[in-house]
Amino acid sequence: MSDNQASIATMSFEQAMGELERVVSQLERGEVPLDKSIELYERGAALKARCAELLKAAEERVEKITLGADGPTGTVPVEGL
Repeated sequence: MSDNQASIATMSFEQAMGELERVVSQLERGEVPLDKSIELYERGAALKARCAELLKAAEERVEKITLGADGPTGTVPVEGL
């Protein structure tokens, strides 16, 4: 794993999303040379994957609290996430 990939692997969702937005902005402006554009694209793909990974983990943690007819409470995964 390269240092670049290792640094992405430790980013929070907010950090990765912020960096992804900066990368997209640079690419949309079209002011960088082709080689740099390819590097930015690869970094953007890694950042997107990190965001997707963190979102999936968050979705798995979200649970709905339920109250049974006889009074006991419990949790169930939220539908549609």
